[in-house]
Amino acid sequence: MSILKPMNLELADELAVLSRFPLDTLDQGLKIHGDAEAAVIAAAARLFAKGMLTHKDGGYLTDRGREAAEHWARSFALLTAESFEQAVPAL
Repeated sequence: MSILKPMNLELADELAVLSRFPLDTLDQGLKIHGDAEAAVIAAAARLFAKGMLTHKDGGYLTDRGREAAEHWARSFALLTAESFEQAVPAL
């Protein structure tokens, strides 16, 4: 049994970047501009290093990145539901 590591700001920044990608299409990417917040630029670079983005400054989600973004979207839906009944369709 594994124990989840606590959330840290870097992970939160990475999840924020992943959440900006639309999951209903594979044809739309993101460009993180040089004047973006330093935390966003660093998060995109870490996601690229982890094989989740096609470019250091955004680009497209890789298969691994898309899987992570989909899991994050489902987790977010479950955690923000006000009731079990609202959460079940997210599964």
